[in-house]
Amino acid sequence: MKKTSLYLDPDLDALLARRADEEGISKAEFIRRTLQAAMTRPTRPKFVGIGVIGTPSPVDYAISENVDRYLTETGFGEE
Repeated sequence: MKKTSLYLDPDLDALLARRADEEGISKAEFIRRTLQAAMTRPTRPKFVGIGVIGTPSPVDYAISENVDRYLTETGFGEE
């Protein structure tokens, strides 16, 4: 096991001590378990990008400048 030192806010240190005591383990063990759980939980998927407007050909890089035209073409806001 490798030793690592941390600087903790006194309030956080007190909370860690209380929580470790509730679980009947040392602060070090509580921190190890918490870090292990954080490192083994699945990562959230990262979205590549989601759009509501199909990109016309050739590619229109000025969508923000033409937002009114796109909203009209798609019927956004109409019933």
